[in-house]
Amino acid sequence: MAREPKSFEAAITAEDFSSTDYCGTSYAAKLLGLSVATVQSLVEKGEVDAWKTLGGHRRIALQSINAYLARNSPQLSRADINPKHRLRVLIVEDDESTRDLYRCQFEEWDLPVDCTWMTSALEALMDIASMRPDLLITDLSMAGVDGFEMLKALKRNVQLADMQVVVISGLPAEAIAERGGLPPYAHLLQKPVNFAWLQGYVTALVAANAKWR
Repeated sequence: MAREPKSFEAAITAEDFSSTDYCGTSYAAKLLGLSVATVQSLVEKGEVDAWKTLGGHRRIALQSINAYLARNSPQLSRADINPKHRLRVLIVEDDESTRDLYRCQFEEWDLPVDCTWMTSALEALMDIASMRPDLLITDLSMAGVDGFEMLKALKRNVQLADMQVVVISGLPAEAIAERGGLPPYAHLLQKPVNFAWLQGYVTALVAANAKWR
């Protein structure tokens, strides 16, 4: 019988919960060797434990993934759940074709990266504090709350002080300056995206993540 996952906010406040114990649906699919749709079905059936963030994104328990593998594919090796061996990336982009392009690139790179995709800055602001990504990749021009407002809000959150930020925008430098510019720690890339640069940057973060965590 299908069951509704409890809220992620309830899960992360539990005494025995570690913020390193979960991943997104796409990364879970990669670990299990299944499609995202199949993983979502497993969650709905209660065969793997998951929660939902305020924005409605599933977070899946890594220990539950290994338990599923032990039950159903004992011949396969268990998933490496050490958080220092994967990079958490949040991509905020309201254009569907651009999001699809990002997905294709990240899949082609085959890096230990756990990506979450959000379509609005407001959605990101609801969940980012609990998800604590290592890297935020965001557009600036979005309906409603835009990337400028989101970055200003995030600057006030000390829990996100170590988060890396890459801004990818089609806005000219003059327009960005008129809106107050970007935080000094943010890297700015102009559209179209230089994926060669982005791949090198993400690869370097993966290496640094494994070294220092």
